[in-house]
Amino acid sequence: MKHETKKQSHLRWGLFFLLQILLITSCSVKKIVYFNDLPNDDLNISKEGSVYSEPKIQTDDILSIVIQTLDPSSSSVANQSEVIQAVGASSATNVGNQVISGFLVDKNGNVNMTLIGKVYVAGLTTFQAREKITELAAQYYKNPTVQVRFANFKITVLGEVTRPATYTVPNEKVTVFDALGLAGDMTIYGKRENVLLVRDYGSKKELVRLNLNNSELLKSPYFYLKQNDVIYVEPGKSKAAANNAARTQTFAIIGSVLSVLIVALTRL
Repeated sequence: MKHETKKQSHLRWGLFFLLQILLITSCSVKKIVYFNDLPNDDLNISKEGSVYSEPKIQTDDILSIVIQTLDPSSSSVANQSEVIQAVGASSATNVGNQVISGFLVDKNGNVNMTLIGKVYVAGLTTFQAREKITELAAQYYKNPTVQVRFANFKITVLGEVTRPATYTVPNEKVTVFDALGLAGDMTIYGKRENVLLVRDYGSKKELVRLNLNNSELLKSPYFYLKQNDVIYVEPGKSKAAANNAARTQTFAIIGSVLSVLIVALTRL
């Protein structure tokens, strides 16, 4: 009789844990698939994409400005930039503080360049800044070629992703999916239909909800990210269920150990 009761107890606990596993894995596959509104067939589908607008240079940006001339010695003088410590920044391969070489845009919107002096670049795109610096550099260097890009184009990805961090990217044409790719993609617990984007406009911040399950995102003006954007992926209900199951399992183990101890003590 005792042997039968023990078997029933084991069966009951087995069924309990099986139900917990089913609860954790009950999140349907469709909920974790991007663009699940598209038909599941072999047809090629064309979707109109979002129009990319170049980001504008702002104060505290760090610009990589390279001036190439026919005279190597002149080029070395022209490219003497500042070395700036970017606290807490990460790249796709390195996590931690980074030392960034470039020209800091000061509070007045200027970059201070050797020989050329102060150049006002705030509000310009990198293309417009390049044209302006090329025109000024021609007064001091022979046939200069100028390259301008962001050295500290930062985006932050938080929440239910594999590697939440702030990332510095070398290319300012970054999409939401590029950012998630840097962070190792969402976990299976992330709410793909309700991703929060926080956009910084200096004196104000804009909060936007993005649905990554819907292909209409490709046409959204928020598909391409801007400097200092923050992406936050909320956990879904399945994450709470998984945590509850883990706690339940822990309590069950503790209860079993206590039961064994109580039985052992009563036999002393």
